[in-house]
Amino acid sequence: MSYDRTVRVTTGFADTVAAVRDALAAQGFGVLTEIDVTATMAAKLGEPMEDYLILGACNPPLAHRALGVDRNIGLLLPCNVVVRGDGGGTLVQAFDPAAMVAFTGIEALRPIADEAAGRLDAALAAVAAFAALAAGGDAEGGAEAAAGGTAAE
Repeated sequence: MSYDRTVRVTTGFADTVAAVRDALAAQGFGVLTEIDVTATMAAKLGEPMEDYLILGACNPPLAHRALGVDRNIGLLLPCNVVVRGDGGGTLVQAFDPAAMVAFTGIEALRPIADEAAGRLDAALAAVAAFAALAAGGDAEGGAEAAAGGTAAE
C-alpha cells in the first residue's frame, strides 16, 4: 500500500515551500511543526543532503473529530507534508490519511481520513497549478505525479 500523495513540480525549493504553506492554509491546515532535515543532518552528523523539509500540518476540526474516535490517533498526527529537492525539480509529499485507517483498522476514522485526503489533494493541486503558472504554462504543465504516489488532479 502506498502511503503518500505526491506531486513533482519544476519550481525551486523556496518558492515551492511558500506555495505549500499557502495551499495548506487555504484548506484549513496550520503548520504546527517544521523540521529542516537538511540543516539537522549537517549540524548533527556533518552529512550533506538535498533540501528536505518536513511540515507538520494540522486541520483542527479534523484532528478533533479523529481524537473523538480514538485518543491514540494522536500518535499518527499531525499530517506530515514533505518538500524536498529531487534532481531538477521539487517533490511535495503528503502522508495519505487512508493509511491511518489501514494501520489502525478503525473504520470510524474513514470519513475523517477521506475528508483530510480531499483537502490534501486540493492543496497538492494548488501547488501544481502554482508551479505550472510559474513555468509559464497552463495549470497542467508544471507538475506530474511522482512514481509510487497519488497525484492531485
